[in-house]
Amino acid sequence: MGDQLTGVRAAVESSLAAKQRLLEDEGLLTRTAEAVDVIVEALRGGHKVLFCGNGGSAADAQHLSAELSGRYAFDRAPLYAEALHVNTSYVTAVANDYSYDVIFSRMVAGCGRAGDVLVGLTTSGNSKNVILAAEEAQRLGMKVIGFTGEGGGKLGAVADVLLDVPSTETPRIQECHILLGHTVCGLVEETMFERP
Repeated sequence: MGDQLTGVRAAVESSLAAKQRLLEDEGLLTRTAEAVDVIVEALRGGHKVLFCGNGGSAADAQHLSAELSGRYAFDRAPLYAEALHVNTSYVTAVANDYSYDVIFSRMVAGCGRAGDVLVGLTTSGNSKNVILAAEEAQRLGMKVIGFTGEGGGKLGAVADVLLDVPSTETPRIQECHILLGHTVCGLVEETMFERP
């Protein structure tokens, strides 16, 4: 049990250290506030927010879209937000018939419109299907918010707003993505609705 306890402490300390670096990164905090403004502007204009990611980032994309379309902290009207991977028949058909690389960009081409927002999550910043979706979104006149790890990877060059967590460790990046994502969802909700 002693080894496991040491491991638990080390993991929590590592997570706290990543969050402390995030807190000290004024640029990242400012860009997070900018992401809130981008999403609020889109939703107030009758547009939607689309999320995409792979693996753990797919789970985070689905989680965050549910915080907007369902509710975050209090009861209010739903907001138009969706994760692009939730239709497994679509994902497997496109991956089989075309390529896994285009599973998100084809959906963006099909349902994205100018004024919408695409939120792409990729810890490396280099997931090809997320980058292609971001490029398609920009072609359509959508705004792109990227959640990545340190440096932003290739998505950094495409995103309008880059939330690049100051870490290179996938678990720490994902933990910070949920923290930032929850922060964004909470502030969107607070900005758009009166708390009952």
